[in-house]
Amino acid sequence: MTQWSRGELAEAFAHYGTEVQAASDARDWGRFADLFTEDATYDEHLYGTFTGREQIRSWIVETMTTRPGSWMPSFPASWSVVDEERGRIVCEILNRMQDPGDGSIHEATNITILTYAGDGLFSKEEDVYNPAKFVTAISAWAKVAHEHGTLDDEDIAWLDAAMPGWR
Repeated sequence: MTQWSRGELAEAFAHYGTEVQAASDARDWGRFADLFTEDATYDEHLYGTFTGREQIRSWIVETMTTRPGSWMPSFPASWSVVDEERGRIVCEILNRMQDPGDGSIHEATNITILTYAGDGLFSKEEDVYNPAKFVTAISAWAKVAHEHGTLDDEDIAWLDAAMPGWR
């Protein structure tokens, strides 16, 4: 049995979700790192493993303030499970793209495993996903955004370089 109650784990996860959205809304991704202990580990299957709050901060700020991360303003959880025995929360996160101009929703998902450390902080996050599904979601979103004139020249240049054939 873990040292934390189901209620504390659920409360910490609710706080995590609120803070992720607040960081996105404020475009202040540095505050995301404050959800983790000083010695936390963030295992991100495409970008690698980050050790320590400050490495997590550097990575998340860079990732979410540049394309394509900057096009994703919303990260709701579609479901979550509290694993009281292990002190973890396992959830599916919807990485939702901004409105491309017609109100349609474009998103890709990942499974996130959060390991709780107490005091509202997490000692580990692991994100598991298929990068090809993100490419598909971004490409579909970009086509609609382009049709509606919501991409600027720099967006189009980035897409042309990073995702040839997206049009």
